[in-house]
Formats: sequence, structure tokens, C-alpha cells
Amino acid sequence: MTLVFKAAGIHLDKDGQPFALITSGDEWALTASHETLEMLADPFGNRTIAGPSIKPGQGRVSFLVEVSDPSESAEFAYSVNDIVVSDFYTSAYFDPVKATGVRYSFTGAITEPRQVLKGGYLSWQEPVSGHWFQASFFGAKLEFKDHGPIDASKGSLRSQIDAMTMDLSLKVLKPKKAALTAAAKRGNRGSESSKARAESLKGQIASLVKAAKPASLDT
Repeated sequence: MTLVFKAAGIHLDKDGQPFALITSGDEWALTASHETLEMLADPFGNRTIAGPSIKPGQGRVSFLVEVSDPSESAEFAYSVNDIVVSDFYTSAYFDPVKATGVRYSFTGAITEPRQVLKGGYLSWQEPVSGHWFQASFFGAKLEFKDHGPIDASKGSLRSQIDAMTMDLSLKVLKPKKAALTAAAKRGNRGSESSKARAESLKGQIASLVKAAKPASLDT
């Protein structure tokens, strides 16, 4: 059976347990690391942190904790063993003011609190109206959108916010950094080696299983 989803990664479980499905494609490792990081930071998708809004005219709001969303583009990722993985913000991301010497995301791509980079987004609830707002940087500039109220009984905040954003957030930037581009190419080449190694191991395992079977007795 083939499952088709609009999102690259989703969190769905009828029992309310952390769960993610990742669609196959060139960016699967980036998406898998993104979803894993977010489930580690907030397994159930409802965690919020209070802080000053980045939207002019708003006061203190409740930000939804999605550690990879503001810098989710491949352009701001890094590599581990030639696998491109997602950047993520640190606990200092929601600090009220910028300070020198502070690391706001793992790669350092985010340089100040509550910053949204090209290809990323940030979501929060404004307590006076009860509406959920989002700052997204999918076009030429940062844009704000009012999503209205969200009914928590219809699923986690993360799943509902992702459903509102998925069509745009899939348009991630390709990595332009030479190191990331080279890592991605090496990773693609390495997949053939890994496949060959896996086939070799499967053959050896099959031989061991066959050798371990007792010989049939003549009757």
C-alpha cells in the first residue's frame, strides 16, 4: 500500500503517542532529523514558551516549541558523516534580548532571539485575541499571518500548525554552502556502497543460517 501525504514529515498517532512518518526523497535525512529533534524537545506537540512577540503591536505571547522550524532550510543545515541534518535552536532562542557570545542555534545560523531565517517559520498564540499567529519567510520577506483560534481537542498544536503550513514549508532551499553540497554528493555516492555492503552481509547471514540447519537423516 502506498501512503501519500502533503507533508514531508508528520506526527500522527490515534493513541496520542509520538510518531512520525517521513516521505522518501533527496531531503529525507534533513526531514528525519528535523522531526526527531522536535519529538525529542516536545514529544506531544503542545509545549509553549512565553516571550515578547516579533509582530509589531503585540505584547507577550506563547511560542510553540518547534526547534527546527525557524532554520529548517537545507541552506542552514550541517553534515554528520556526509549526511545532511537539520539545524535547531537552543534554549537561548526565546531570550528577551540579544547578548554577545550566545549560541541561538546549533550551527550559529540564527544570530538573535526569535529570528526566522529564509525558508523557515515561527508560530505563537496571542493571549488577548486567543488567535494563533505565524511569521513565515517563504517569499521575499518575512510575513505575518493570523490563523485564528485552534481547538486543542482536534489534535496537537504542532500537527494543526503543520497542516496549515505544509504546502509552503516543503519549498525548502537547496544548500548553497560548498561543504553541504559536497557532503550531499558524497552521501549519494555512499548509498551505493552501503547497499552493496548490506547485500554482502545478507548473503553471509543466509549462508550461516543454512549451515546451522541439521542435515536431513536418511530413512
